[in-house]
Amino acid sequence: MKKLVSLAAGAALLLGSTAVSMAQDTLALVVSTLNNPFFVTLKEGAEARANELGYKIVVLDSQNDPAKELANVEDVLSKNVALLMINPTDSDAVSSSIRAANRKDVPVVTLDRGAARGKVVSHVASDNILGGEMAGELIVETLRGSGKIVELEGVPGTSAARDRGTGFKKAMHGASGIELVAVQPADFDRTKGLNVMENILQAQPEIDAVFAHNDEMALGAIKAIEAANRDIIVVGFDGTDDGVKAVEEGAMLATVAQQAGMIGSIGVDTADKVLKGEKVDAYTPVALKLVTK
Repeated sequence: MKKLVSLAAGAALLLGSTAVSMAQDTLALVVSTLNNPFFVTLKEGAEARANELGYKIVVLDSQNDPAKELANVEDVLSKNVALLMINPTDSDAVSSSIRAANRKDVPVVTLDRGAARGKVVSHVASDNILGGEMAGELIVETLRGSGKIVELEGVPGTSAARDRGTGFKKAMHGASGIELVAVQPADFDRTKGLNVMENILQAQPEIDAVFAHNDEMALGAIKAIEAANRDIIVVGFDGTDDGVKAVEEGAMLATVAQQAGMIGSIGVDTADKVLKGEKVDAYTPVALKLVTK
């Protein structure tokens, strides 16, 4: 009997140590939505780098729903993952998820979109304010400082939408001949970009340019513009494959490329440093580039 108890205790100890070992080797990535090519590329970049470094990675899709996001985070925390990488659905709402990780002493790295509250060891993202400014400056230059502009905003409450809008308006500020005739959200979604742009086209007889906070909305806007047979320049953001293709074909003037795969890859590099006890910067920038024909 004593021998059986000893064997059972040893097996339990072995299973426990195996679970701890697996947790130490496992990263979680909770993504705002995988119904967007940009975040699919971000996920792929993270998975490839995790594989290179020998980490297991669990990826969950929040489907742009903060409640689903919190459920996803609670799910991976119950599996005792070593570190949480999260691309927030909303910069305020994600605070609940981050605090849940904080309570379990699981380090958090945010990707692309920041968090308003909670302890985050590092934020890996492009400079969205700079990117918005780059887009605005190109539009002002192309229109020679005079024209009527439409801005299609991303999901309200996200740091990406806020910062891209801030940078864009900064570029507009110095151009007295530029007028923003419409600013409306289309939630980073192609279909919503199409629908919102259709309504704006009906309400605004004069539009010279559109700045969309991402390529998906830009591509939707282009469809609406083509259907209305209007001549309007469009600038997007993200540098997705479809966005770059539209630039090459002349349908879109430019896109501000974020290099999504690099954000995912650098996110994993940052996680690796954190887990090894190395110092990381609170903000890890990822370079932007303006893609034009």
